[in-house]
Amino acid sequence: MTKPRAPRQDAARNREKLLTAAIDAFSQHGLDASLEAIARDAGVGIGTLYRHFPTREALAIAAYQHEVEQLCAKAQELKATLPPDEALREWMSRFVGYVAAKRGLAPILRTVLAPDADLFTDLRALIHGALGDLLHHAAQTGVIRDDIGVEDVMHAMSGVWLASAEPHWHDQAERLLDLLMDGLRYRAPGSGYTRDP
Repeated sequence: MTKPRAPRQDAARNREKLLTAAIDAFSQHGLDASLEAIARDAGVGIGTLYRHFPTREALAIAAYQHEVEQLCAKAQELKATLPPDEALREWMSRFVGYVAAKRGLAPILRTVLAPDADLFTDLRALIHGALGDLLHHAAQTGVIRDDIGVEDVMHAMSGVWLASAEPHWHDQAERLLDLLMDGLRYRAPGSGYTRDP
């Protein structure tokens, strides 16, 4: 006879589904996202949502934290499965998706978290660590230049973040990321991009 599924596993699975649905909903609708729709999209009742997240704010903060943690965890997976420059490029594309999701969360987060809140500081450090690791790995293998740091790339990506506010932003964002990667490869020992004589 099959043992019943452990309640703790069900709760963890429901929480994960709620966070995924919340990211989608807040990305599309911002503060106006319907909690009932989030619960429905997650395949749970509204009571289950409130047991995990008693307020809209609690759900938004948890969704934001979850999105950053997932993004940063993906860096290691990409590093292990793709060539270094491709791993970096794919992670940056996912980062743009994260920024688009965060845009919908921003009004809620601003109301409940100070700009220097520990959560923001900790998650920013996670992002910088993931990007720094990918940059270092790609530079060590010679496919990108080694004189560019995390802050340089984050500043360069600010134009990509702005693109995510426009209609049909995704195609433009991808072109901007390709342009950024061309700059990172320029003068790298193993990239084929060299300085003009």
